[in-house]
Amino acid sequence: MPAPRFLDIEYCQTDDALFPTAMAWSLEDGRIKTVVIAPSDDWLPEDGDLGDVDLRYLEEQGVPLIELTRELHQDLPDLTVYVDGLDPDEILIDLIFTAVAQEAPFEIAPIGELITGLDSEALEDRRRQLLFEESLEPQLPENGVYALLLMAREENLLDEDL
Repeated sequence: MPAPRFLDIEYCQTDDALFPTAMAWSLEDGRIKTVVIAPSDDWLPEDGDLGDVDLRYLEEQGVPLIELTRELHQDLPDLTVYVDGLDPDEILIDLIFTAVAQEAPFEIAPIGELITGLDSEALEDRRRQLLFEESLEPQLPENGVYALLLMAREENLLDEDL
């Protein structure tokens, strides 16, 4: 059985905007890829208010959407990808792929569909506990993916090597 894959997306949300700013996902061998996302002009509010998001940083350091979607097509083809279920992940993925007129090559499912022995509250408590134990900042998407990988390993859903 192939190793489950995980994804986490950080995003900007204001009264007038909702768009992804960074993303991380796991690969079959347990490595984690992470990218800052260059926003589509269509996502930006006319008043320019993005709260505490640094638009210049996203534009200068972010990966263009066409490159991001190409990588996701290569890394996650025809898979179910698990998320923490706390964020509007499906909406954010739709925004990314709609911006380049493509369909996402994977399905998104909450971690509760993979780890079925715990309810959603217990899963979130465990995820937060792992972030704390590992001294990981919860705002970084690679840390969110790492916590989900640790949870899957605890449930014997991953090889110990990963």
